Amino acid sequence: MEYDTGAMIEVIGLRKRFGTTIALDGMTFTVRPGRVTGFVGPNGAGKSTTMRAVLGLDAPDAGRALIGGEPYRSLRDPLTRVGALLDAGALQPSRTARNHLLWLAHSQGIPAARVDDVLAQVGLADAAKRRAGGFSLGMRQRLGIAAALLGDPPALMLDEPFNGLDPDGIVWMRGFLASLAAQGRAVLVSSHLMNELQDTADHLVVIGRGRVVADASVRELLAAASGRRVVLRTGAPAQAAELLARAGVETSATGPDTVTVTGTEAERVVALLVAAGVPFSEVRADRVSLEEAYWALTRDAVQYRGTVTQAARDEEEAR
Repeated sequence: MEYDTGAMIEVIGLRKRFGTTIALDGMTFTVRPGRVTGFVGPNGAGKSTTMRAVLGLDAPDAGRALIGGEPYRSLRDPLTRVGALLDAGALQPSRTARNHLLWLAHSQGIPAARVDDVLAQVGLADAAKRRAGGFSLGMRQRLGIAAALLGDPPALMLDEPFNGLDPDGIVWMRGFLASLAAQGRAVLVSSHLMNELQDTADHLVVIGRGRVVADASVRELLAAASGRRVVLRTGAPAQAAELLARAGVETSATGPDTVTVTGTEAERVVALLVAAGVPFSEVRADRVSLEEAYWALTRDAVQYRGTVTQAARDEEEAR
């Protein structure tokens, strides 16, 4: 099945205050069809409040949240428009996995056959008759995703779907999310596991203190955080550094045969070295991890921060 822009999730100027605490301060972003959008930020940044506002569970003080151009409360048969996993523990523990889904399906007029389809999709077919209360966290996550898929919706919102999964489950989840986006669905994934989003998300919305800090592709965020740094390995580091300095490029020695170059591209470094006859064994772009890019973006937006020992500070500054 292919989906059009009716699958979009739009968050437009959301504002929400709980007492004296500002939870959302003009939150604005769009989750587009055909890609996995990661939704990240420090604890207290507003991720859960935003997702609850999209699903009509929290009423914003201002702004709008739309699914396919409509607020959630206006949707007919909402499970066929958007599926959500916000709390994997939100189930009746005495019910079997299949009965849990049958109850949801019946409430939305969804055929019972769809229950068996989604159980198979998430790898729980063999556990269909087991009571959900005995499930591990990873199995409850799978059951929650099965519930989100019941209505075959064009939009999905999943909060921390990697939690509780073993390594095989994490590999499965990466591929599963990619397949959902490849079908044309809009997929929003809230997670604190940056390494998983780096391998899964196409786009990232980074928030802090109720506002959007960054809204860009993962590729763009990594490139921006890397600051156009290039690692050069050469048997003539002093000669290479002198050559690059004359070309107006900043360099620093980071090893006996390694020079880090800042402010230019790898292709230009190669061209300069070749033209001058300076030998080298490697020239590569120095890319930071998504986790490093995330910390750089949210360093000033962390609301709850533990104390750091002096040894840890010294180690961080030495990196």
